[in-house]
Amino acid sequence: MASLRALIVTNMWPSPEAPALGCFVRDQVEALRALDGADLAIDVFSFAPGRYAGAMRDLRTVAGQPFDIVHAHFGLSAWPALAVRCRARVVTLHGTDVRHPRSRRITQAALPFQDLVAVASEDLRDALPRGARNVAVLPCGVAPRFRPLDRAEARARLGLEPDGRYLLFPADPSRAAKRHDRAAELAQRTGATLLCGGAIAPDDMPSWINAANAVIVPSDHEGFGLAVLEALACGVPVVAAPTGIHAEALADIDGVLCAPYDLEAWATALAPHLEAADPRIAGPERAARWSAAAMAQRVADAWRALL
Repeated sequence: MASLRALIVTNMWPSPEAPALGCFVRDQVEALRALDGADLAIDVFSFAPGRYAGAMRDLRTVAGQPFDIVHAHFGLSAWPALAVRCRARVVTLHGTDVRHPRSRRITQAALPFQDLVAVASEDLRDALPRGARNVAVLPCGVAPRFRPLDRAEARARLGLEPDGRYLLFPADPSRAAKRHDRAAELAQRTGATLLCGGAIAPDDMPSWINAANAVIVPSDHEGFGLAVLEALACGVPVVAAPTGIHAEALADIDGVLCAPYDLEAWATALAPHLEAADPRIAGPERAARWSAAAMAQRVADAWRALL
């Protein structure tokens, strides 16, 4: 198989100031580099959100290099990526670039220049603006660090009470669409302590998931729903709104709920998990369908098909 050289261009990439930003993009790059027999050479150009003009200027310095694929993550990143010559262009849309009115307009204008438009879920495909052609569902997958861990050890490591009643809201509370207000209401109704993501480093997130009695995802919408899959991979109960991949991922698993947010119904579903010392569900096998390695293989196959 001939070697393939790809450049990832993204404004979603972890930094010391924002360690959780785009960690799923980083995980996908690592999974692509680890694929057996794929013979991929992958470079990454990341830049701070909002720095699009500067990114385009900087990218001109690599414009003469012989990339086969230039793959942008996030719709607005597709514009500076145009500064680099390549055989084929790909953009992966993650949600805000499709649903935010201003970002949607800018993203839509970039789509005719792409050879492949990837989306994180079927749900997001249905929300695509006009101008998208050759669309594929290519989500970022669950990294191998998400796995069942001893709950008592996780709580001790994080300084949590051994017999505490904990719900994890695995998102930044400042992101309105994630609905921290619902999570806080639910915690108050169930008498649980609410743990929140946002400032949690990606490498620490498996410990926080395993330390919780359950993970709650009451979002208005999700581009994909990776947090639900990460909870499943850890074998931790999860209650989530039916958006993104949630309904498919949670179907027919005992101890979970995928339903529109309703305070009493969600509180009832969580009650047995909050009373149990170590509530667990049969989630790892389901989550494996969307493992980082499996999703990376789909991306590599899509790149090869374009060439």
